[in-house]
Amino acid sequence: MKLKLAICDDDAKQRDYLTEIVTAWGKKNRHLIELKQYISADSFLFDYEEEKDFDILLLDVEMPGRSGIELAKEVRKENQAVQLIFITGFYEYFSDGFDVSALHYLIKPVDAGKLTPVLDKAIGNLTNRMRSILISTSDGDVKLSLADIIYIEAENVYLNIHTIHGEYRTRMTLGKLFEELDDTFFKAHRSFLVNLKYIKLITRTDVTMTNGAIVPLSRGIYHDIHAALVKYL
Repeated sequence: MKLKLAICDDDAKQRDYLTEIVTAWGKKNRHLIELKQYISADSFLFDYEEEKDFDILLLDVEMPGRSGIELAKEVRKENQAVQLIFITGFYEYFSDGFDVSALHYLIKPVDAGKLTPVLDKAIGNLTNRMRSILISTSDGDVKLSLADIIYIEAENVYLNIHTIHGEYRTRMTLGKLFEELDDTFFKAHRSFLVNLKYIKLITRTDVTMTNGAIVPLSRGIYHDIHAALVKYL
Protein backbone atom coordinates (compact mmCIF):
# COMPACT_ATOMS: atom_id res chain seq x y z
CA MET A 1 0.00 0.00 0.00
CA LYS A 2 1.28 3.46 -0.87
CA LEU A 3 1.29 5.76 2.16
CA LYS A 4 2.24 9.35 2.87
CA LEU A 5 3.17 10.14 6.47
CA ALA A 6 4.40 13.14 8.40
CA ILE A 7 6.22 13.33 11.73
CA CYS A 8 5.90 16.68 13.47
CA ASP A 9 8.12 17.10 16.53
CA ASP A 10 10.49 19.83 17.66
CA ASP A 11 12.96 17.19 18.94
CA ALA A 12 15.25 16.05 16.11
CA LYS A 13 16.23 12.83 17.90
CA GLN A 14 12.58 11.93 18.40
CA ARG A 15 11.81 12.60 14.73
CA ASP A 16 14.68 10.38 13.58
CA TYR A 17 13.75 7.66 16.07
CA LEU A 18 10.12 7.58 14.91
CA THR A 19 11.30 7.63 11.30
CA GLU A 20 13.36 4.49 11.91
CA ILE A 21 10.37 2.66 13.38
CA VAL A 22 7.99 3.73 10.61
CA THR A 23 10.50 2.89 7.87
CA ALA A 24 11.18 -0.59 9.29
CA TRP A 25 7.42 -1.19 9.69
CA GLY A 26 6.82 -0.13 6.09
CA LYS A 27 9.49 -2.49 4.72
CA LYS A 28 8.24 -5.41 6.79
CA ASN A 29 4.67 -4.94 5.58
CA ARG A 30 5.66 -4.03 2.02
CA HIS A 31 4.17 -0.57 2.14
CA LEU A 32 5.58 2.12 -0.12
CA ILE A 33 6.31 4.90 2.37
CA GLU A 34 6.76 8.61 1.67
CA LEU A 35 7.68 10.24 4.96
CA LYS A 36 8.32 13.89 5.77
CA GLN A 37 9.64 15.48 8.96
CA TYR A 38 8.57 18.84 10.40
CA ILE A 39 9.96 20.78 13.35
CA SER A 40 6.75 22.68 14.15
CA ALA A 41 3.03 22.85 13.49
CA ASP A 42 3.47 25.96 11.36
CA SER A 43 6.09 24.31 9.13
CA PHE A 44 3.75 21.39 8.51
CA LEU A 45 0.71 23.58 7.84
CA PHE A 46 2.75 25.64 5.36
CA ASP A 47 3.37 22.50 3.30
CA TYR A 48 -0.13 21.21 3.91
CA GLU A 49 -1.58 24.12 1.95
CA GLU A 50 -0.05 22.53 -1.15
CA GLU A 51 0.03 18.86 -0.12
CA LYS A 52 -3.22 17.67 1.45
CA ASP A 53 -2.76 13.99 0.64
CA PHE A 54 -1.21 12.78 3.89
CA ASP A 55 -2.53 9.48 5.21
CA ILE A 56 -1.02 9.36 8.71
CA LEU A 57 0.29 12.13 10.99
CA LEU A 58 2.45 11.48 14.05
CA LEU A 59 2.20 14.62 16.14
CA ASP A 60 4.02 15.74 19.25
CA VAL A 61 1.42 17.33 21.51
CA GLU A 62 3.75 19.78 23.27
CA MET A 63 5.61 21.99 20.77
CA PRO A 64 6.66 25.66 20.81
CA GLY A 65 4.04 27.80 19.14
CA ARG A 66 1.02 25.79 18.04
CA SER A 67 0.55 22.44 19.75
CA GLY A 68 -0.10 19.16 18.01
CA ILE A 69 -3.75 19.44 19.08
CA GLU A 70 -4.08 22.84 17.42
CA LEU A 71 -2.44 21.49 14.27
CA ALA A 72 -4.89 18.57 14.22
CA LYS A 73 -7.88 20.92 14.57
CA GLU A 74 -6.72 22.86 11.51
CA VAL A 75 -6.38 19.66 9.49
CA ARG A 76 -9.74 18.30 10.65
CA LYS A 77 -11.55 21.37 9.33
CA GLU A 78 -11.40 19.81 5.88
CA ASN A 79 -9.92 16.33 6.24
CA GLN A 80 -11.67 13.56 8.17
CA ALA A 81 -9.71 10.71 6.59
CA VAL A 82 -6.17 11.34 7.81
CA GLN A 83 -5.15 9.16 10.77
CA LEU A 84 -3.88 11.18 13.75
CA ILE A 85 -1.44 9.65 16.24
CA PHE A 86 -0.39 11.84 19.15
CA ILE A 87 2.89 11.48 21.02
CA THR A 88 2.88 12.98 24.51
CA GLY A 89 4.48 12.76 27.91
CA PHE A 90 1.28 13.59 29.79
CA TYR A 91 -1.96 11.63 30.19
CA GLU A 92 -4.06 14.76 30.73
CA TYR A 93 -4.06 15.52 27.00
CA PHE A 94 -5.99 12.34 26.15
CA SER A 95 -9.44 13.95 26.33
CA ASP A 96 -8.44 16.54 23.72
CA GLY A 97 -8.20 13.79 21.15
CA PHE A 98 -11.99 13.31 21.05
CA ASP A 99 -12.39 16.72 19.39
CA VAL A 100 -10.24 15.67 16.45
CA SER A 101 -11.08 11.95 16.28
CA ALA A 102 -7.54 10.91 17.16
CA LEU A 103 -6.62 7.33 16.37
CA HIS A 104 -4.39 6.87 19.41
CA TYR A 105 -2.18 8.47 22.03
CA LEU A 106 1.28 7.11 22.76
CA ILE A 107 3.17 8.03 25.92
CA LYS A 108 6.86 8.85 25.67
CA PRO A 109 9.19 7.06 25.44
CA VAL A 110 7.59 5.29 22.48
CA ASP A 111 8.84 1.89 21.40
CA ALA A 112 8.23 -0.08 18.22
CA GLY A 113 6.10 -2.63 20.05
CA LYS A 114 3.59 0.09 20.90
CA LEU A 115 3.71 2.13 17.70
CA THR A 116 3.52 -0.58 15.03
CA PRO A 117 0.12 -1.98 16.16
CA VAL A 118 -1.25 1.55 15.99
CA LEU A 119 0.11 1.93 12.47
CA ASP A 120 -1.53 -1.38 11.56
CA LYS A 121 -4.83 -0.03 12.90
CA ALA A 122 -4.39 3.14 10.85
CA ILE A 123 -4.05 0.98 7.73
CA GLY A 124 -7.23 -0.84 8.68
CA ASN A 125 -9.09 2.45 9.04
CA LEU A 126 -7.78 3.72 5.72
CA THR A 127 -8.84 0.48 4.07
CA ASN A 128 -12.29 0.65 5.67
CA ARG A 129 -12.64 4.18 4.38
CA MET A 130 -12.69 2.73 0.90
CA ARG A 131 -15.83 0.77 1.86
CA SER A 132 -19.08 2.38 0.85
CA ILE A 133 -22.81 1.80 0.55
CA LEU A 134 -25.23 2.74 -2.21
CA ILE A 135 -28.51 4.33 -1.13
CA SER A 136 -31.52 5.53 -3.09
CA THR A 137 -32.69 9.10 -2.48
CA SER A 138 -35.23 11.39 -4.11
CA ASP A 139 -32.37 12.82 -6.17
CA GLY A 140 -31.11 9.42 -7.32
CA ASP A 141 -28.63 6.84 -6.09
CA VAL A 142 -25.84 8.11 -3.84
CA LYS A 143 -22.60 6.33 -2.92
CA LEU A 144 -21.60 7.03 0.69
CA SER A 145 -18.27 6.20 2.31
CA LEU A 146 -18.85 4.43 5.65
CA ALA A 147 -16.10 6.54 7.19
CA ASP A 148 -18.06 9.73 6.40
CA ILE A 149 -21.23 8.68 8.23
CA ILE A 150 -21.58 10.28 11.69
CA TYR A 151 -24.88 8.71 12.76
CA ILE A 152 -28.10 7.31 11.33
CA GLU A 153 -31.62 8.05 12.54
CA ALA A 154 -34.73 6.02 11.78
CA GLU A 155 -37.91 8.00 11.11
CA ASN A 156 -40.93 5.83 10.30
CA VAL A 157 -40.03 4.00 7.05
CA TYR A 158 -37.12 6.33 6.29
CA LEU A 159 -33.54 6.74 7.45
CA ASN A 160 -31.81 10.09 7.85
CA ILE A 161 -28.11 9.50 7.32
CA HIS A 162 -26.00 12.28 8.78
CA THR A 163 -22.53 12.57 7.23
CA ILE A 164 -19.64 15.00 7.31
CA HIS A 165 -20.87 16.28 3.94
CA GLY A 166 -24.54 16.69 4.78
CA GLU A 167 -27.73 14.70 5.35
CA TYR A 168 -29.25 12.04 3.09
CA ARG A 169 -32.69 10.47 3.32
CA THR A 170 -33.54 7.00 2.08
CA ARG A 171 -36.40 4.52 2.41
CA MET A 172 -34.97 1.54 4.30
CA THR A 173 -35.17 -0.15 7.69
CA LEU A 174 -32.48 0.46 10.27
CA GLY A 175 -31.91 -3.28 10.66
CA LYS A 176 -31.38 -3.76 6.92
CA LEU A 177 -28.79 -0.98 6.74
CA PHE A 178 -27.05 -2.20 9.90
CA GLU A 179 -26.31 -5.47 8.07
CA GLU A 180 -24.30 -3.52 5.47
CA LEU A 181 -22.18 -1.63 8.00
CA ASP A 182 -18.98 -2.65 9.78
CA ASP A 183 -18.05 -2.84 13.47
CA THR A 184 -17.30 0.88 13.69
CA PHE A 185 -21.07 1.33 14.06
CA PHE A 186 -23.01 0.76 17.28
CA LYS A 187 -26.77 0.60 17.87
CA ALA A 188 -27.17 3.21 20.59
CA HIS A 189 -30.97 3.15 20.50
CA ARG A 190 -33.70 1.33 18.60
CA SER A 191 -33.84 4.32 16.25
CA PHE A 192 -30.16 5.31 16.11
CA LEU A 193 -26.85 3.93 14.88
CA VAL A 194 -23.67 5.86 15.73
CA ASN A 195 -20.20 5.76 14.21
CA LEU A 196 -17.77 5.15 17.08
CA LYS A 197 -15.11 7.35 15.48
CA TYR A 198 -17.34 10.44 15.81
CA ILE A 199 -18.32 10.01 19.46
CA LYS A 200 -17.25 12.92 21.64
CA LEU A 201 -18.98 12.15 24.95
CA ILE A 202 -20.98 9.30 26.48
CA THR A 203 -23.33 9.60 29.45
CA ARG A 204 -25.80 7.06 30.79
CA THR A 205 -28.63 8.69 28.84
CA ASP A 206 -27.14 9.95 25.59
CA VAL A 207 -24.17 10.19 23.24
CA THR A 208 -22.76 13.48 21.97
CA MET A 209 -21.26 13.32 18.49
CA THR A 210 -18.42 15.47 17.19
CA ASN A 211 -20.86 17.55 15.10
CA GLY A 212 -22.77 18.47 18.29
CA ALA A 213 -25.71 16.13 17.73
CA ILE A 214 -27.05 14.38 20.83
CA VAL A 215 -28.22 10.80 20.29
CA PRO A 216 -30.33 9.02 22.96
CA LEU A 217 -28.78 5.95 24.58
CA SER A 218 -30.99 2.99 25.43
CA ARG A 219 -31.19 2.05 29.09
CA GLY A 220 -28.70 -0.57 30.22
CA ILE A 221 -26.18 -0.37 27.37
CA TYR A 222 -23.86 2.32 28.74
CA HIS A 223 -21.18 -0.25 29.57
CA ASP A 224 -21.58 -1.93 26.17
CA ILE A 225 -21.02 1.23 24.17
CA HIS A 226 -18.18 2.25 26.47
CA ALA A 227 -16.51 -1.13 25.86
CA ALA A 228 -17.08 -0.84 22.10
CA LEU A 229 -15.50 2.62 22.07
CA VAL A 230 -12.48 1.45 24.08
CA LYS A 231 -12.03 -1.46 21.67
CA TYR A 232 -12.32 0.88 18.68
CA LEU A 233 -9.74 3.29 20.12
